[in-house]
Amino acid sequence: MKNEKTILSNFRSNAIGRRQFSLGLAGLAAAAFAPGLGFAQGAPGSVAAQKIADHFSSVKTMMGEFVQFGPRGEQTGGKFYIERPGKLRFNFEDPSPIRVIADGKNVVIGNLKLKTWDIYPLSKTPLSLLLASRIDLGNQMVRDVQEESDLTTIVLGNKTVFGDSTITMMFDSKTYDLRQWTITDAQNKDTSVMIYNVQNGVKFDDKVFTIPYAEVRKM
Repeated sequence: MKNEKTILSNFRSNAIGRRQFSLGLAGLAAAAFAPGLGFAQGAPGSVAAQKIADHFSSVKTMMGEFVQFGPRGEQTGGKFYIERPGKLRFNFEDPSPIRVIADGKNVVIGNLKLKTWDIYPLSKTPLSLLLASRIDLGNQMVRDVQEESDLTTIVLGNKTVFGDSTITMMFDSKTYDLRQWTITDAQNKDTSVMIYNVQNGVKFDDKVFTIPYAEVRKM
C-alpha cells in the first residue's frame, strides 16, 4: 500500500512528471460514512497558500489525463474532465470498465461491463471540497497546510460530514498548478492519482457530466 509519505517522496523525486495521484474513486464516497480515527479540526492556511487555492478555484474547467494508484498498489489510467462547481468525469482506459461522474448534486461510480452503478450525494464526499467554487483556508475544513519551496500541500476534511476521510491536494508552489490529490478513507487507506497534459478553460457539452439516472434507478 502506498502511504502518504511514499506518495510525497515519489512526488518530489519525479519532479513535475508522471506522479502518483490519489483520487480514491471507488472508495471516495464510502469513505465518508465509515468510522475511524480522529483529527484536529481547523488549521488556518497562510496568505501564500490561500493565493494558490484561489488560483486553483479560478480555473472553472479543466481536462487531461490521469494515472491512479489504488490502496493495494494497483494502477489504472484514463482521461478526466472537471467543471466547477461540482462536476467531474473520469473515463478509465481499457480494459477497465469504470466510469465516475459527478453532476453537481450526486456522484456515481459505474461498471459498464457489469452494468452496475453506485450513487452517493456529492456533498457527503471529500470530492466536493476539490470541486467547490472556492477553497477557503480560513474555515474549519482545513486539517493541515504545509509549504515548501517546490510544493504546497493542503489537507481538507470535515469530521461532521465526512467522518475521518480527507482529501490532500498538492500544488506546484511556483506555477500554482494542481499536481496531485489523495483521498484517505477512515481506515487510513489512500488511493493516489496524478494528472498531466492538463488543459484549462475548456468548453464541455452538458452530456459530459450527465448521470444516467434511468440506469442508476434500475440497480
